[in-house]
Amino acid sequence: MAYLDNIQTFVRVYELGSMSAAARDQRISAAVASARISQLEEHLNVRLFHRTTRMLNPTEQGNLFYRGACKILEAVDEAEAEINNVTMTPRGTLFIAAPLGMGRRLIAPAVPDFKQSYPMIDIRLRLSDRKLDLTAEGLDVMFFLGIPEDSTLRMRKIADCPRVLCASPDYLARRGVPQSGEALVRDGHDCLNLRYPGAPEFQWPLQTAEGVKRFSVKGPFESDDGDVLTRWALDGHGIVLKPLFEVSDHLNNGALVPVLEQEPPVPIQMACLYVHRRRQDPKTRLLIDFMADRITRQLP
Repeated sequence: MAYLDNIQTFVRVYELGSMSAAARDQRISAAVASARISQLEEHLNVRLFHRTTRMLNPTEQGNLFYRGACKILEAVDEAEAEINNVTMTPRGTLFIAAPLGMGRRLIAPAVPDFKQSYPMIDIRLRLSDRKLDLTAEGLDVMFFLGIPEDSTLRMRKIADCPRVLCASPDYLARRGVPQSGEALVRDGHDCLNLRYPGAPEFQWPLQTAEGVKRFSVKGPFESDDGDVLTRWALDGHGIVLKPLFEVSDHLNNGALVPVLEQEPPVPIQMACLYVHRRRQDPKTRLLIDFMADRITRQLP
């Protein structure tokens, strides 16, 4: 397996453009990653990367070998999938990711149950409200809310997730209750927004009598953690746009109050992305089916 490990490391170094990033991705030290590349170069008797103190770029031979290496790894994946199909015992490790709110409330609680049903499959779960690159991060499945930008990946829609605008009773008593999207903007309400690198200007799509309208909103606070926004809303710092499943408990106990129920937010798509392969890995399909069923039963 040493040669295959070397190929896997080479592919991640090539895709991430960094020895240290590839080492972190494969959970090995940078020294081990560098040694694997050196062993591979020695075996092939070519230089795969141009190395300087600041840059690492593939050589012409490196570009050629990358294409062949991907085919090798895909063939190994397909062979393992065939074995799993024959033995009916899916096994291996799945690397999955999800937004913080969705991951904490819907995905993470279901992981132990999935493991109980499929004891030979291990799960590595990463939670982040930042936009992730499935390929660059070495992920098998990425759950998300919204519309994906990468059309080269396979997508499976899980559900349309209702959303709600809400705020604390204290905030509404102090600032007033907006009666329309126009009033929300005109009166300068404090809107709490999810910010991540490269995020566009904030627009909240509301279902009005004239159809869907997008309102550009601003506020004093932004965060890349959706749960922080909920905390700020609970503490009376503004109005927040949230998936209903994330704040349903707070709405039920009165800690948060719905706003603009007559012009509700447009539901957001809940889906997952995974790498397209000619033969889908059974454990990936099992995980997606399991999570989709669990999520649709738990959504408010």
